[in-house]
Amino acid sequence: MEIIPIILTIAGLSLFEIITSVDNAIINAEVLSTMQKKARKWFLLWGLLIAVFVVRGFLPLLIVWLSAPSIGPVNAFIATFSNNPTVLEAIERSSPMLLIGGGTFMVFLFFHWLFVEPKSYGLRGERFFHAQSAWFYAVVSVLLTIIVWFALREHTLMAFGAVVGSTAFFITHGFKQNAEQQEKELMQKGRSDIAKIFYLEAIDATFSIDGVLGAFAFTLSVPLILLGNGIGAIVLRQLTIRNIENIKKYKYLKNGAMYAVLILGAIMLLDSFGFHIPSWVSPILTFGVVGYFFLLSKRELNKES
Repeated sequence: MEIIPIILTIAGLSLFEIITSVDNAIINAEVLSTMQKKARKWFLLWGLLIAVFVVRGFLPLLIVWLSAPSIGPVNAFIATFSNNPTVLEAIERSSPMLLIGGGTFMVFLFFHWLFVEPKSYGLRGERFFHAQSAWFYAVVSVLLTIIVWFALREHTLMAFGAVVGSTAFFITHGFKQNAEQQEKELMQKGRSDIAKIFYLEAIDATFSIDGVLGAFAFTLSVPLILLGNGIGAIVLRQLTIRNIENIKKYKYLKNGAMYAVLILGAIMLLDSFGFHIPSWVSPILTFGVVGYFFLLSKRELNKES
């Protein structure tokens, strides 16, 4: 890859990691505010290392191995830091299953936000869809049926990949849904700082799945994913410490994140069916969408002030 596409990809990955993890940062900030100084320092140091090098480092390798099990776990790790043509070819052959699974996950994530999650309405139509929340399961079920129907015409493993993507969504959604109740319990008196640290690490791992899966819409290069997601995680952890209250004021950032999720999910689905999208499209569209909603949030903030 040339240097400019590499820089663009890393920047796009970092931005996407930040915007999709803002909710995670808010939870971290609220729980950390109830912890003792020593425990906060421990989490902000070792928790960062775990978040960047273990969770965001391990997940892409695991996904590559699961999508191409024939290469084995050792070769999946080696492929990350080598140019072995045999291993890279195996990953390329299995990429449609990986992309369709990730694309299905991302599109489901968007529709759940659009239909179910509370939000600030940034665009026309969002209020209408939110009022039809009962239709969420019908919409994603029909969508999965359509994706699987077309995938079966290409390869049975692609259809399996789409089902795995939908399964991953509902599993992680269940964990996230439980997070709010767990947070309320943790905020009560008597909960130890150790319990809070374990909770924060678990919820961080759950939230990181969105960013890692979406990263494959930017590139199949695991080193670039590790670098981009790692930079994003470090920046986000600094925001957690210093400026999370300011970030929360930009109320349409979550909207921008979710529309970026939809776009990246669509790109992954198209790529899986052979419609190869240039590598620069994902980061450019991500910057454009997030930038628009950032300006929309800023304009709203200026009106309120």
